[in-house]
Amino acid sequence: MPKPRPLGKRPFTRHTVLTIAGFLLPAFVFVVIFTYYPMIRGSQMAFRQWNLFDLTNTPWIGLGNFRTIVSDPIFARTIGNTAVWVVGSLVPQVVIGFLIALALRKGFRFRGIYQALVFYPWAVSGFLIGILFRWMFNSEFGVVNDLLTKAHIISDPVPWLADANLAMTAVIIANIWYGVTFFAMMILAALQSIPEDILEAAALDGAGRIRTLFLIMIPYVRSTLTLTILLRIIWIFNFPDIIYAMTGGGPANQTHITATWMIQFTQQGSYGLASALGLIIVMVLFIFTAIYLRVLTKEDD
Repeated sequence: MPKPRPLGKRPFTRHTVLTIAGFLLPAFVFVVIFTYYPMIRGSQMAFRQWNLFDLTNTPWIGLGNFRTIVSDPIFARTIGNTAVWVVGSLVPQVVIGFLIALALRKGFRFRGIYQALVFYPWAVSGFLIGILFRWMFNSEFGVVNDLLTKAHIISDPVPWLADANLAMTAVIIANIWYGVTFFAMMILAALQSIPEDILEAAALDGAGRIRTLFLIMIPYVRSTLTLTILLRIIWIFNFPDIIYAMTGGGPANQTHITATWMIQFTQQGSYGLASALGLIIVMVLFIFTAIYLRVLTKEDD
């Protein structure tokens, strides 16, 4: 009677290797053609004088496009606006999302319907959200001014998107509403993984809701919270949809972030400048991605 083959790692045969390579080849070719090739072609534009309206004259200028961007006064403004955009959107999203997750953790009547309504915005296009909020903040017909007027908070319509001091606030409010859903989903999933016996033991020991929150819940979901925040920073930094739909970077460049400024260069046909700015954005995102992967690897260990 033949002995059964011992279980364990079997050596890869040539046929197995070729089979695996055959299955992976279409995906590899697709990624190379539609991802890496455009990235390489676009990156080399950053070092040329590349203008859409004069494609016959594209000389190599080295770091000329980078010097043009850095020396432009708008560059410093976009860096500051990007920081305000990220921090101003992120902090309220974390806080409000955490509160919604805490509310959804406990069962109540029509919880499923309420949860669906809360999570629905995440399925909508960011550009569409920007268009909706542009109408909501319209100085003449917007619902925001209408509600504030009926509540006797303001007496005259406020030009939210035309005022240089208020436009950034308006786009941040729109982004907060859009991004709260993401934190609510992620934090809710983490909170539901907390064992109930730990919370019951804390209650028996006399821990109140505040102490339970800060001493048990938040430490338990800290890894998820950290990774979610880092991931959301990357997304918000490179998320021009809402700003572009609401203000286009105006008024007077007051709401321009690096991503919307890059779009403006492409509209002007200055693909060399747009590519150079895109490489700067990629380098910044690479730093945050490295931090994200480092934290992720550390959590897995």
